[in-house]
Amino acid sequence: MNGLSIRELCCLFCCPPCPSRIAAKLAFLPPEPTYALLPDPDPGSGATVSAANSGAAPPSLGAPGLRSRLERAEFQYSQRELDVTDVFLTRSSRGNRVGCMYIRCAPNARFTVLFSHGNAVDLGQMSSFYIGLGTRINCNIFSYDYSGYGVSTGKPSEKNLYADIDAAWHALRSRYGISPENIILYGQSIGTVPTVTLGIKVSRMRLGLAPYSPPPLLAEGASLTPKKTSRFPSPFPNIEKVSKIPSPVLIIHGTEDEVIDFSHGLALFERCPKAVEPLWVEGAGHNDIELYSQYLERLRRFINQDLAAQHA
Repeated sequence: MNGLSIRELCCLFCCPPCPSRIAAKLAFLPPEPTYALLPDPDPGSGATVSAANSGAAPPSLGAPGLRSRLERAEFQYSQRELDVTDVFLTRSSRGNRVGCMYIRCAPNARFTVLFSHGNAVDLGQMSSFYIGLGTRINCNIFSYDYSGYGVSTGKPSEKNLYADIDAAWHALRSRYGISPENIILYGQSIGTVPTVTLGIKVSRMRLGLAPYSPPPLLAEGASLTPKKTSRFPSPFPNIEKVSKIPSPVLIIHGTEDEVIDFSHGLALFERCPKAVEPLWVEGAGHNDIELYSQYLERLRRFINQDLAAQHA
C-alpha cells in the first residue's frame, strides 16, 4: 500500500490528524526512481540521464558516454531520439528541485504539450510513450516529475503539485521561448489536478499589454472529485474549478475505469463551459486508454480542428 511502513500506517490510522490528511497521504504512489541525472563526461554539455542502478534495467536517456547503459535499456533509443531529448532540473517556489524533460518530437510542430503524468510513474517510464505520442500527433512534449517522483526532491503533496507545474510552465516558457497560445495542457489521472489549476491561473495572466488566448486543456481519466464523496474526503476537491476554465477542454475517460469512476468524466464534461466533444472509450479502464485507436484519432482532431477553429 503506497510503500508505507508499519509505523507510518499506525500514525495515520491510530492517531490520525484528520481524514483529509489520510486521503492525501494515500493519494500518491511515487515509484522507485527509474532514472538518474549524472554529470556528462564532456564538461561543456551539462548533465546526462541514465538508468537507475537497479535489478531490472529501466529506460535511460540523453546519454553521451553512457551507451553501454542504453544497450541494457528496455527501450532502445535511436541516436535521433537522444539528440532531441533534454532533461534538466529547475526549482519550484517551495524550494524543491523539479526534474523536467523536453522532447522535440516534430521539427515543424506548432504546439508543445505540457504533460502532467499519472500516478506511480516517472519520466524514465514515460519517456518512450512521450516520443511515440508526440511523433504521432505532430507535437513536441514537455513533462516533469512531481516532488518525490524520479529525481525531483521533496515530498508529494497537493501544494507541491501546484508549485511543480508552475515551475515546469515557467521553465518551458523561459528556456524554450514557447508562447502560451502554443502550449496544450495535458493532465493524466492525478495530473489533471495541477493541470486544471494552472489552466485557470494562466487564463487570468496578461503578458505585457497584450492579452492572449488561454492554453487548451486535455483531461484523461480525470481525478477531479467533489470534496465530500465518502467517509474520507478527497484531497483534491477540484471539480468546482473546471467551470472557470475559459479555453477548449477535451475530456477523455474509459467507461470501465476501475480507479476513477466514469461518472467523474461525465461530471467534468457537464461543468466545462467550453468542453469540446469528449472521448468516452467504451470498455477502457484507467491505464489502457492509449491502446485504443480512437485515442490518437481524437487527439489529432482536437489539434487540427477544434484548436484550429479557436485560432481562426
